[in-house]
Amino acid sequence: MPLTATTTATTATAPAPAGAHPKTGTVEIRCPDGGWLAVCGPDDLTPGRGVAALLPDGSQAALFLDRAGRIHAIGNRDPFTGAQVLSRGLTGSAAGRPFVASPLLKQRFDLATGDCLDDPEVSVPAYGVRVRGPERKAAQRAGRAH
Repeated sequence: MPLTATTTATTATAPAPAGAHPKTGTVEIRCPDGGWLAVCGPDDLTPGRGVAALLPDGSQAALFLDRAGRIHAIGNRDPFTGAQVLSRGLTGSAAGRPFVASPLLKQRFDLATGDCLDDPEVSVPAYGVRVRGPERKAAQRAGRAH
């Protein structure tokens, strides 16, 4: 079932590696319409495991936290089968590029670009990701937007 939002946050105890996202706040995905959708807290993501999110247009995104602490979002639909399964795929890296392998036919998709590493003619959407601080989340819960 797609995850749509949560309000959980934790306190970071160590500095994040270069390029890593903060461990508190709200993970947001840049939707195809240009808006941002709050999905979950960074602490809801586990390295090597995906999370599915339902987007406002009815499509799905798959979010991943790589082992370097970077968050990625790509389309959840496997273009080879049509199934919404990429969030359940196996993660790894090839030539320094993080990827997810579809759990069905095992094609690998670059988490930064959405390109299929096994068939250059195929790709899935890649979405922008940002983490907004806890102060914004508190204001949103109180009914105020910044």
